[in-house]
Amino acid sequence: MRAGAHTTLAVVMMLACQAVTRVAGQDSRVENGTYYRTTRVDGHTIFYREAGPKEAPTLLLLHGLPSSSRMFEPLFARLSDQYHLVAPDYPGFGHSDWPDPRTFAYTFDHYAEIIGQFTQTLGLDHYTLYMQDYGGPVGFRMAIAHPERVDGLIVQDAVAHNEGLGANWNARRAFWADRAANEGALRMNLLSLAATRTRHVGSDPNVERYDPDLWTDEFAFLSQPGQADIQSDLFFDYRTNVDAYPKWQAWMRDRDPRLLVIWGRYDLSFDLSEPEAYRRDVPHADVHVLDAGHFALDTAANEIAALVRSFLQAATRLPQK
Repeated sequence: MRAGAHTTLAVVMMLACQAVTRVAGQDSRVENGTYYRTTRVDGHTIFYREAGPKEAPTLLLLHGLPSSSRMFEPLFARLSDQYHLVAPDYPGFGHSDWPDPRTFAYTFDHYAEIIGQFTQTLGLDHYTLYMQDYGGPVGFRMAIAHPERVDGLIVQDAVAHNEGLGANWNARRAFWADRAANEGALRMNLLSLAATRTRHVGSDPNVERYDPDLWTDEFAFLSQPGQADIQSDLFFDYRTNVDAYPKWQAWMRDRDPRLLVIWGRYDLSFDLSEPEAYRRDVPHADVHVLDAGHFALDTAANEIAALVRSFLQAATRLPQK
């Protein structure tokens, strides 16, 4: 038999062995595949991603602006072997319903109520909250309303202190003070293609690490009919989060929750002082500043997955994998 034939036979045998391995269930990507589901909450369809064994500890992942549950796909691919991951889209985002703002209150209080009802619909009585950006205001409201359900907090580029809102928020504060006079400037500051790109890349000098689909897909979403009104209403309500910061801080100091803080040093949306501000409230907080942007999973998914796995294992005493 010729040498080339030997090589071909070896390749065929190798591929056959790999196929047997996958069939045997040893390929975790197949065994723990993600499911794309919907459920009804308060008359609205809520879309969510779900993966991992349902009897395992649950990680409830709350997304930011202008993303959706899609932003957590890197964690689904890395953690679903050992954890139950659930990531909903808020109303007005992703594949959930987009109710008309004239009949639906786009507020963070309302979001917290709906996502709280969502967890009960799915039978999620205990979970670790993973909160990114808008996920912080939603998650802190949920935690304060039902602390008995929260096993721990993971904060990734989400603010709970006024100083965490840097100079970039001056135009946004003006919008809160006088919506009518500042609506146009706010929409440009928050919803333009340039702003959508900057949210991802921030000040990272290594721009080639970022897939441009990240912001072009989000901008396409923001450009859909009705989205500007939805996002403007929701962001006008963001002022209530600033008013609630002292309450959240007091809750953390009182409850002393297990807390992991993950931050992108190139994030231009929030101030880099914010991670240490969390440590003032929770001295034992595990704080990590990574070479990443506002959406740190864009470029640091492996590192974040390892930090999350270690944090969850410390709580559940699961064996190291």
